[in-house]
Amino acid sequence: MNRPRKRFGQHWLRSEAVLAQMIAAAHLTPGDRVLEVGPGRGALTRPLLAAGVAVVAVELDRDLCASLKRQIRSDRFVLLEGDILRTDLAALGCNKVVANIPYNITGPLLEHLLGTLSQPRTPAFERLILLVQKEIGDRLMAKPGSKAYGALSVRSQFLASCEPVCAVPPRAFQPPPKVESMVICLRPHPTPPQVTSPQWLERLLKQGFATRRKMLANALKSLVDPSAVRQVLAELGLPAESRAEALSLRDWLALSEALEQAQQNE
Repeated sequence: MNRPRKRFGQHWLRSEAVLAQMIAAAHLTPGDRVLEVGPGRGALTRPLLAAGVAVVAVELDRDLCASLKRQIRSDRFVLLEGDILRTDLAALGCNKVVANIPYNITGPLLEHLLGTLSQPRTPAFERLILLVQKEIGDRLMAKPGSKAYGALSVRSQFLASCEPVCAVPPRAFQPPPKVESMVICLRPHPTPPQVTSPQWLERLLKQGFATRRKMLANALKSLVDPSAVRQVLAELGLPAESRAEALSLRDWLALSEALEQAQQNE
């Protein structure tokens, strides 16, 4: 039996209840082609195939690949050995993602699956059911003003809606991780919000949240004159002392557009 490898961030999900909730949340239909990231020993792969869908699994561990090839034989199952972050997702032809993802690559993997502010993934997946660290799930769903709300929250909400599916305690895994986990459902927006310069918005987010305790007028002063920031905030009906964590996605989009225009008019 394959043992979990720490360098790959492997923790085997063994809760039948969690697996069932992941399958249910995916809203699977016979025509679906599902991407599974890091199938491990196939605990999720088997119920996916039992649901009647085609599964494309990408696994980095060659020993696990060899074992899965021996154990799972189906004309609806394609197993690729390799790094998901270097995999051409468009070439796989998948419309949904259902996965217990390795926590050590969560950030870059989310970007790979969803895209960026400048380049949202096209075509977008219809639905992504992901088992993630609870801290990450909280940040993806965070509302303005909350402790978890940050640049990741704004970026992800620009690209997709996110809702919780279920909590997953450490005992649901073997070996148990040191953190709480959760299953989330991401639904990419068919058409992301319009913004003239996504690159400018990205710069504002990075700078604004880098010093989140500072008022935006001060936090953004390396990019924009503080007086211009205060003027734009007033025009948007926002307090002059606003901080990054107080602005919603809509506020950030409006701020980005107005500050870019102010820069052009100088």
